[in-house]
Parts: sequence; C-alpha cells; structure tokens
Amino acid sequence: MHTDRFQGTSTYVATEDLLVAVNAAITLGRPLLVKGEPGTGKTVLAHEVARSLGRPLVEWHVKSTTKAQHGLYEYDAVARLRDSQLGSDRVHDIRNYIVRGRLWEAFESTPPAILLIDEIDKADLEFPNDLLLELDRMEFHVYETRETVKALHRPGVIITSNDEKELPDAFLRRCFFHYIRFPDRATLERIVDAHLPDLKATLVEQALDVFQALRDVPGLKKKPSTSELLDWLRLLAAEGVAPDRLAGEARRDLPPLVGALLKNEQDTFLAHQALRRGRTR
Repeated sequence: MHTDRFQGTSTYVATEDLLVAVNAAITLGRPLLVKGEPGTGKTVLAHEVARSLGRPLVEWHVKSTTKAQHGLYEYDAVARLRDSQLGSDRVHDIRNYIVRGRLWEAFESTPPAILLIDEIDKADLEFPNDLLLELDRMEFHVYETRETVKALHRPGVIITSNDEKELPDAFLRRCFFHYIRFPDRATLERIVDAHLPDLKATLVEQALDVFQALRDVPGLKKKPSTSELLDWLRLLAAEGVAPDRLAGEARRDLPPLVGALLKNEQDTFLAHQALRRGRTR
C-alpha cells in the first residue's frame, strides 16, 4: 500500500509534532534533519516511514572516514588493473569498475526510496556541504564515463545527527529540522505497550519510576535511553523479577540488571550514591 502521509505504525509511537515534521519534509521535497538523544528512535524512524509509505529503504551509515563521494560512486582502479594484468576483456569498458553508492541507488529506485543518511555528524565538516548540490538538483556527474545521473524520482531523505558537530548553515537551510524530545511518562507507557504489550502493569509502573529516577541523577555522562529501557524491561521479565524488588526501599539502591541502563562505572557510582541519599531531582 502506497501513501504520501506518514501516520506512525503499530511499533513506532510518533508524537504529533514528529508526524507533522515528516510529512512537511515529504511535501516540500526537502531532507528531514532529525536530532535528539541517542536511543530516542532517530534511525528507526526512517525504517518505519519506509514501511508505512510502502517504499524501499536505502541506508547510508556514516563513519568518521566517510566522504560524500562514497555516496555517489567509487571507481575501482585496483580491480581494473588486476583485470588488465589477467587479459580480461572487461577492462575495455570503464563502466565495469564504477561501484554505485547509496545516493545513486536511491536515485534509481522505483518506487521512490526513503534514503537514510545516518549520523551525519560523524563525518568531517565538509561532508554535508559536499552533498548540497546533489541533494538540491537530484543529479550528479560521473567523470570517468562522462555521464550525468539524474534521479528517476525524488527520494525522501532522512538525516540523523547526535549533535556531535555543528552542521554548516548552508546545509541547514536546505533541511526541515526536528528535534525528538525525550518522551514524557505517558509517551513512555505507550512505547512500552507497543513493544511489550504482555508485561504486567505493576512491573511497568515500578520500572518507569526507577528509570526516571536514574535519568534524574545529577552529573550522569550518559542518561539511559528509551531503547535501553525496553532492553531492561525484557530482561526483568525474562528473569522473573517481581515488581516489589523495584518498589519502596528497594528504590534507594541500584536496581537489578542495571547494566542494561547504565554503561560506565562513573554513572553507576553516581547513581548508587544519589539513590541511597534520595538525591535525584
């Protein structure tokens, strides 16, 4: 089923402002730049939008060594040299050594793809600017074959950032921006129910109390995320942890299986001290 409006899915609880942002970006034909704490569903959003709209998903996961050119194409000169040494007829057509990148894949996708450019802030500062022309014009030039590749359909582009680096103003002007705020209590309950509908209500209530107390510990280097909450709840259920182990006086100490929530010793120490003194804010 193909539709042009994202309305959320059974497994992705989208707030009204996020739905508005996704659909506005689609309407404008502009990239949607999504920021937010790690673990708030930025990357999953692209998967759910593609599934909801009935479009293929093309994923481009950015690393510190990624260059914009990698998303267009790469020329495999080593393979051509090897083939020439072996006397292969392939060497006479340079197209055999053009390796298509993720942007090229998205440009040629039918039906129109959803292109995820994940964690764009991991790359160097020139990376976003180097994509400006291609994302604006929906075309690029292949110098080795002297051809211009034009998008058959404009893909929906979702770009995620963890805000590790400032993105250039020229790039930001071309995007529709949305910040995914950390979910409030009611939204967390909806998220848990969507993913783990069979959990006992008392366990969920006590677990959410503990989870929010941990997030409120002052000075944490990394606050536990939504995805880590779901992992923790799965573990609590699998280990048969009773709700009363998370309630009352038990809440003054570190909870069972806390390693699913806190990921370094400094945060574990701070949480332990704060909970014992009742000093979460």
